This record gives sequence, C-alpha cells and structure tokens, in this order.
Amino acid sequence: QVQFVESGGGSVQPGGSLRLSCTASGSIFSIYAMGWYRQAPGKQRELVAHIGGGTSNYADSVKGRFTISRDDAKNAVYLQMNSLTPEDTAVYSCYAYVQYGPSVGDAGPYWGQGTQVTVPS
Repeated sequence: QVQFVESGGGSVQPGGSLRLSCTASGSIFSIYAMGWYRQAPGKQRELVAHIGGGTSNYADSVKGRFTISRDDAKNAVYLQMNSLTPEDTAVYSCYAYVQYGPSVGDAGPYWGQGTQVTVPS
C-alpha cells in the first residue's frame, strides 16, 4: 500500500501562483516516476507534468508556466504553478510509479486523492 499527502491547493486570482506538494509513504522500495494529473468539471483527465528517468515533460497548455520537481529523499513531488488562468481550475492529483516489493513484478502506479485549484474568472 502506498499513501499520498497532497497540499498546496486553493483559490488564487488570475496571474497568481500556487505550489502543490505531494509526499508518498508506505511500502516503497523506489519510485520510478512521479507527476500530476488534473481534471476539470466536464472535461477529461489531463496529464499536466511528469518527471522520471532524468527528464520532465509538460502538457502544452502549461509549458513555460508550470515546473515539476522531485525530492527523492522525501518521496515527494512538487508542482510550481505560475501565471494561473481560469482554465487551470481543476482537481490536481499526484501519481507515482512505485516499486513496492523486491520482485521485478512488484511495481505499479498509485494516485493521490487530489487537491482543488480554483482560479476565478
């Protein structure tokens, strides 16, 4: 079992910034990759940012505004969000691809519960 503690969501005016944090705990041997999804009402879930294997990737809609980072010592991932717009309003959920046991097959993805980000128009 892997659990997540997410924080940093809230309401911010357009043009403002927020920093999301997510810390994983539980049965973790190692974490291969981490990232953030978001889902707005009535829209499909969108991969916002991913970090793993020494690289990071972003959705086109957030490139240049959002920055993802990791702290492997804390099993944590962060998302710095700048220049927020109403279109960024969504529930943001972190995820991790975790090695949870000693065998090669003991690995899989886990998701957090999500944190609300609201940017009023």
